[in-house]
Amino acid sequence: MPTAHEAPLRDTYDVVIVGGAVIGSSIAWALSANEDFDGTVLVVERDPSYAQASTSLTNSCMRQQFSNPLNVQISRFGADFVRNFRERLGGDPEIPDLFVHHFGYMYLAGDEDFAATLRRNQAIQSELGAGTRIMSPAQIKADYPFYNVDDIVCGSHNLVDEGYFDSGTMFDWWRRKARQNGVEYVTGEVADLVVQSGRVDAVVLASGETVRSGALVNAAGPRAVDVAAMAGATLPVEPRKRYTFIFEAAEPLDRALPLTIDPTGVHMRSDGAAYMCGCTPDVDPAVDYDDFSMDRDIFEDKVWPVLVHRVPAFERLKVTSQWAGHYAYNTLDHNVVVGPHHEVGNFIFANGFSGHGMQQSPAIGRAVSEWIAYGEYRTLDLTPLGYQRIVENRPFVESAII
Repeated sequence: MPTAHEAPLRDTYDVVIVGGAVIGSSIAWALSANEDFDGTVLVVERDPSYAQASTSLTNSCMRQQFSNPLNVQISRFGADFVRNFRERLGGDPEIPDLFVHHFGYMYLAGDEDFAATLRRNQAIQSELGAGTRIMSPAQIKADYPFYNVDDIVCGSHNLVDEGYFDSGTMFDWWRRKARQNGVEYVTGEVADLVVQSGRVDAVVLASGETVRSGALVNAAGPRAVDVAAMAGATLPVEPRKRYTFIFEAAEPLDRALPLTIDPTGVHMRSDGAAYMCGCTPDVDPAVDYDDFSMDRDIFEDKVWPVLVHRVPAFERLKVTSQWAGHYAYNTLDHNVVVGPHHEVGNFIFANGFSGHGMQQSPAIGRAVSEWIAYGEYRTLDLTPLGYQRIVENRPFVESAII
C-alpha cells in the first residue's frame, strides 16, 4: 500500500477529513466511489501506524440487537456490506471475502425488568428483519449446555449476521481503494481551523502548512472534542478505557461461545481456539489520550468470578494477552453524532461512537458521502443522530448499550 505523504500535494481540497482510522477511511472511500462526487479529498492522520487507535484495539463485533430502529437499520446495512464486501468495493477479484463468525450475541437477563426490555427490543429487531429470538433458560441450556442458567430469566440471541468479523481487512481495503481512487493521505496533525462567515475556510496543520477546504469532516475518534472546539463547537465526547483479555481454557468448550453479555456487564466470546472477555470498569472516568495502562486487578476482582459462575468450565484458565483501548464515549447518550454543525455548515461530525464505530462504519461512510455530494441523506436518514440534539441536550434513546 502507498505510504502517506509528509505534506499535502495541493493547497486546496474539496474535502478534508481529520482522522484516517476506520471512520475517516470509510468516508474517504465512499466519497471516492460515489459517481456523483468528483472532488479532491485529503485525509490527515496523526499516526499512520494506528497503533493506539480505537480501530486497531477493537473487538471487531457486529450485532443488530439494539432498541432503537435506526441503530438496527445501521447495523443491518453494515452486516450486508460485510457479507458482500467484494461486490460493494467494485468486484476487484483481489479483494478477499471477509471472514465472519456468526456465533451471535447472547444477552442474558437476570431479572424480569431486563427480560421485558429484551422482549421489547426483540419485537423491534424482528420487525426490521433481524433474526433475534427470546430463549428460556431451558432452551439456552439445550443449545449451550456449558452455561449456568440457574439465575437467568431469559436470553436474547441472534445467529444471523451477529458475531465477530475481520474488520482489519475491511479497514485495509478501504484505504487501498480510496488511494487508488485519488484520495490523498498525509501524516500530520490539525492545529487549528480558520472559520469565516459560518464556514471552515482553511485547515492549519501543526507542521505549518495551511490548506483551504470546501468541507471539513471530524473523524478524530476520542480526540474529536479538540477538533470540534476549533470550530467553536462543544462536543460531549471523551476517551474512556475498556479492557480486553484473551484466555485459554484448560477445558475448552465443545462449541462456539456466543458473545455473551452477562447481567453483571462482563462479556465473553470465542476467539478462535481461545476466548475473549472484558468489562466496563466500575470507576469509569475520562482518561488522557495517551493513557493505555492496564488495571492489574480488574480481571481477578471482576471478570474471572463472572466467567467461572456463568461458564463453570472456565474455572481453570490462563490469560495469554490483554490490552486497554479507548471508547470515543458520548457522555450525553452513548450514540454517534453525525452530520453538519448547525451554524458552521461545512463542518461535519462523525464522532462519539461509544464502542459501535466498527460495525456502524459502512453506514456512516455512505451517509456522510451522501451529505457532502447531495446536501442530504438519500438512503438512510440519520438526522436524529445529528448535532442539533447536542445543542438541545436531547438524548437519542438507546437501551442496548454495553
